[in-house]
Parts: sequence; structure tokens; C-alpha cells
Amino acid sequence: MKVIPAIDIKDGRCVRLFKGRFDDVTEYAVQPAELATRYSDLGARWIHCVDLDGARTGRVGNLNLVIETASAISCGLQAGGGVRHDAAIARFLDVGVDRVVVGSVAVERPDDARRWLEQVGAERIVLALDVRIDGADATPMLVTRGWTEGSSTSLWEALDRFAGAGLKHVLCTDIGRDGAMTGPAVELYAECVGRYPAIQFQASGGVRDAGDLSALAETGVSAAIVGKALLDGRISDEELVTFLQSA
Repeated sequence: MKVIPAIDIKDGRCVRLFKGRFDDVTEYAVQPAELATRYSDLGARWIHCVDLDGARTGRVGNLNLVIETASAISCGLQAGGGVRHDAAIARFLDVGVDRVVVGSVAVERPDDARRWLEQVGAERIVLALDVRIDGADATPMLVTRGWTEGSSTSLWEALDRFAGAGLKHVLCTDIGRDGAMTGPAVELYAECVGRYPAIQFQASGGVRDAGDLSALAETGVSAAIVGKALLDGRISDEELVTFLQSA
């Protein structure tokens, strides 16, 4: 399992949201490119970068910082936020992004997302399927528009729509755990891998420490996205390097 450090950008700053809420933001006094370089130098193979302003508005708003980040690192960069149209896909790829993260379109316009998988290539597209787990049956239901809008579509229904489309990479975030430091939804990711063994899942949300990373590795997910635990020092550089070297 790869550990992919996450960098979220809002209003030009590195931040973390609490449970996806734009009114509960923690800012960090470090520039995105500087942070990405530190992770790259430690041996990260990929960096995950999200333009939160773009995710909420549908317009890429921090492209200059994404460009700086892509130029600063020697590893792969996957980035998204505001990817609603072909032009946004092309823009990200043109500035050095290796994988484009597609979120709301995968739920609201799956035919366009399927077309991008075919035209751009499944290796260069990551579908970000963000879920809220509510109700007695704990069905993971999708949310969109920077986690501000709910939907009537379950995670399983969304993934079934892409059967036969060559989908390879899926980033699944449990937004009820994201930034909350309550531990990841291990059972959810184990079920994802069990239902769709051909997809490489990236687990996101709730990672507190190295123990959580070990638990996620046992589910069979391809990668774990880690943000706040790294920024707050709950996972040390030494622990991070151990996971990066064993991936």
C-alpha cells in the first residue's frame, strides 16, 4: 500500500477542513510547493493536491500553486478541484499533473466521466467518490460540489455505472471522518476491495497514526491519502518513510 500525502489549498493557503466543512478550517504556515517538496524528498511516490476553492465553485482557482507544486517535486502529482469540463482536464495535464482527479462529474454526468476515461486514459484519471455514511444500514451515499450537496446515489451504484469503462483508480473519502482524527472506515474500504477487486482504491479520511495505516494496508487498498496526521506530526517522518519504503 502506498501512502500519498495530501495537500489541500484554499485561498492560496495549505489547509485542512473538519469533516469537509468550509466554515471549520485549519490553516498551516507552509506553502504547498514547499510541503510537497518535503514529502517528495522523504520518498513519496505520489502527492495528492486539491484546489478546494475549485471543488466548491467548479472553477479552478489555485492553478498557479498547482503549477508550482508540479514543478517542485520529482514524484507523481494527482490533482483536482473544479474539474467539470474538458478544458479543465487539459489544463491540469498541460501544467504537469500526472493524474487528474474528477469528482462531481462522476456522479452528476457519468457519461462525460466515462468519455474522459476512454480519451485521456484510465491511468491518468482518478474518480473521487466522496461519501457520507448515514442510516441504519450504513450505506455509503455520495456527496458532491466540494462536499456541500448530497445525492440519492450510493457508492455501489456509482461504481456499477463504470463497469466496462476501464476504471482503474478510485479515491474514496468518508467525509464524516475527514480531518476528524477518528480513525478510517476500515470496513468500508475492505468492502470496496471485496466488491471491485480490479479497481485500485485510495482510502481517505480519518487516519490518525501509523497504526491506522497498518489497518488500511490489511484491507487491500492500493493507497492511503494522509493529510492532517502528517501536518500535525501524529505520523513522524521516520514512520512515514517506513511506509514509503515498504510500498
